[in-house]
Amino acid sequence: MRRGWKMALSGGLRCCRRVLSWVPVLVIVLVVLWSYYAYVFELCLVIYLIFYHAIFVFFTWTYWKSIFTLPQQPNQKFHLSYTDKERYENEERPEVQKQMLVDMAKKLPVYTRTGSGAVRFCDRCHLIKPDRCHHCSVCAMCVLKMDHHCPWVNNCIGFSNYKFFLQFLAYSVLYCLYIATTVFSYFIKYWRGELPGVRSKFHVLFLLFVACMFFVSLVILFGYHCWLVSRNKTTLEAFCTPVFMSGPEKNGFNLGFVKNIQQVFGDNKKFWLIPIGSSPGDGHSFPMRSMNESQNPLLANEEPWEENEDDSRDYPEGSSSLAVETET
Repeated sequence: MRRGWKMALSGGLRCCRRVLSWVPVLVIVLVVLWSYYAYVFELCLVIYLIFYHAIFVFFTWTYWKSIFTLPQQPNQKFHLSYTDKERYENEERPEVQKQMLVDMAKKLPVYTRTGSGAVRFCDRCHLIKPDRCHHCSVCAMCVLKMDHHCPWVNNCIGFSNYKFFLQFLAYSVLYCLYIATTVFSYFIKYWRGELPGVRSKFHVLFLLFVACMFFVSLVILFGYHCWLVSRNKTTLEAFCTPVFMSGPEKNGFNLGFVKNIQQVFGDNKKFWLIPIGSSPGDGHSFPMRSMNESQNPLLANEEPWEENEDDSRDYPEGSSSLAVETET
């Protein structure tokens, strides 16, 4: 009886958590809908409406894709078979378990390790983690090339939707900038007392204030992710240096500026501004700097990174100054 009551309570709490996780998304949607109403129906800036709607369409399109593009999980070959799982769980000696994982990983394209040099293994999903894959404690799954879990889209940002997230940030910055610059002339009229109507004054003030407020925060976040893309890093890799078989290397995936951009947006430039999947590869393996040094010896001139972090630790749900990251 008591066990059933606890299970019901736990299920209710999980349900409430899922509902509450949509609150940030609802806030953004309401703000956007109000800005659309205020700009189009209250101020009626006819001259600017064509460009406004073009930006608005791409802004909402990329936001939709960021929210509803599901995170991609490792395929079945990275999961332990039933037999291997039984052997691993029944083995009580840690050193033997470690060697079992090493033997299994030899058949997989896995080159990153934990800080102690062990194979990166998720004991929740029972799989060997592909390179750049991490476990999200919010989504309760391993996510390929995980960047962070973003509460503003209620989704985990990773290989499948990182391009869409970057485009969403870019169009958000453009949307706020466009509103702020076109509404500013009306703000001057309001300041001089030349703007009739109380409702128009309210919308002008709040449109300018909200647009400027979001612009400042978004341009910082967008600039940070542009820097990450230029170095071919994820947010997690920026805070925790990836460890390879040869040791920690902060530039392990840095292929050069152009190739780094292509790793996110693809080779075809006509798809770079459109929220259509064009990232190369399958998210399970990535070209590495060490594999390109023989072709470009200049890559070997930079100094190696000195940090050494253990990738096997469990990060609880929390937030950095830029985004929420929850990873194992």
